[in-house]
Amino acid sequence: MSRYILYQRDDCHLCDQAIDLLARARFPEPESVFIDDDSVLEARYGHRVPVLRDEATGAELDWPFDAEALGSRWR
Repeated sequence: MSRYILYQRDDCHLCDQAIDLLARARFPEPESVFIDDDSVLEARYGHRVPVLRDEATGAELDWPFDAEALGSRWR
């Protein structure tokens, strides 16, 4: 299991941008969780996706974020 989760939607261009940014920043690959068919996740993250969550600390980072925001506190 990954330490990080990326909450996202199917066919989400912002989610694609977040995935690309994470790859370019050489960030550890997160587990992808799609919220589309989950009413609980939809209620929590519906307007916020993509959201990166650190499972170790519970911290969440809403889009838009950049490589700087992924700095040392997120690794």
